[in-house]
Amino acid sequence: MLREIESRYEPLSLEKRIEDFWVKNKIYSKTRAKNRGNEPFFFVDGPPYTTGSIHLGTAWNKVIKDTVLRYRSMQGYYLIDRAGWDMHGLPIEVKIEEKLGFRSKKDIERFGVARFIGECRAFAIENRRKMTEQFKRLGVWLNWDDPYMTLKDEYIEAAWWTMKRAWEKNLLFKGERVVNWCPRCETAIADAEVEYADKRDPSIFVRFRIKGRDGEAILIWTTTPWTIPSNIAVAINPSFDYARVRAYKDGKSEILIFAYDLIEPVLKKARFEDYEVLERFSGESLIGIEYEHPLSDLIPIQREFDHRIYGAGFVEMDNTGCVHIAPGHGPDDFDLGKEHGLPIFCPVSEDGTYTEDLGRYAGLNVRDVNETVLSDLDERGLLL
Repeated sequence: MLREIESRYEPLSLEKRIEDFWVKNKIYSKTRAKNRGNEPFFFVDGPPYTTGSIHLGTAWNKVIKDTVLRYRSMQGYYLIDRAGWDMHGLPIEVKIEEKLGFRSKKDIERFGVARFIGECRAFAIENRRKMTEQFKRLGVWLNWDDPYMTLKDEYIEAAWWTMKRAWEKNLLFKGERVVNWCPRCETAIADAEVEYADKRDPSIFVRFRIKGRDGEAILIWTTTPWTIPSNIAVAINPSFDYARVRAYKDGKSEILIFAYDLIEPVLKKARFEDYEVLERFSGESLIGIEYEHPLSDLIPIQREFDHRIYGAGFVEMDNTGCVHIAPGHGPDDFDLGKEHGLPIFCPVSEDGTYTEDLGRYAGLNVRDVNETVLSDLDERGLLL
């Protein structure tokens, strides 16, 4: 039967009619059944967090997957698909903390851990229901009736079974690694959970005095003064040329060691009046030289460590070509530390404050200590 063409396009009305037609006539089930017996195509959905409504990212993700599955169905594959939901973890916990007005983990303990988990569970289940309807309205065809949910015991037990099998095959080991850390939640977080924002940090050049050479220092550059108390080593690039430079300012001179190609820009920034190159050499010849930790008088434990220069290919021809290394505070630093058997020194508590190992800085929050470290370095004549 021919129908009169509508005078206006009403997308919401049209979408609803199409969705109702699909549901009433069981179109999804029929498209799956028509290829039964053919070569199977398996699809398990990478799960979105049930933290609220769908957004452009999750919508785009599902549309792409839906397009691929429809194409495979048109090719004759028997589709075996399953939707999935990530229903536990920090994103959901943080939403509940916001709802309850919590500011720290101690608030959760006062509220009651079991009670808090119950709130998270109810929140996740309700959002799964809401998001399922939203994805259906988007026209996404998946097995919404039997999704896997990470909060179900069967899913959790499967993860434990996998861990058990890995243990039985001696595939697990205990070790150290650098991880992203949230001091408010006091837990590790995944790369995908890290949110970046522009922040202004100090950019400083620091003298690390060479042991046994009066008035001589290797020059490092950093934008994270708070990591200097944890310094264990300095990295240079063995393939670069470095120099011993006598630099003059205010009637005084000193000898600085840093990358040869960076002499002019570095000394210009530091407003030196003149300089002379005493020696030019390959970075290889710096390896093994000892230096003094700049704040060892304030941090007694630093006197127990040997501080040396090491070669590293990741060092670039930027700033001074000499990188301060704190193996407990960064992936490159950590890898270099493991390679050379250096102490993985990370004197930071779960709440982001320095431990008692940090002497004068014990109890201070790492995010608030930059100015204190700068002041202490300046008092010792170590800021360039």
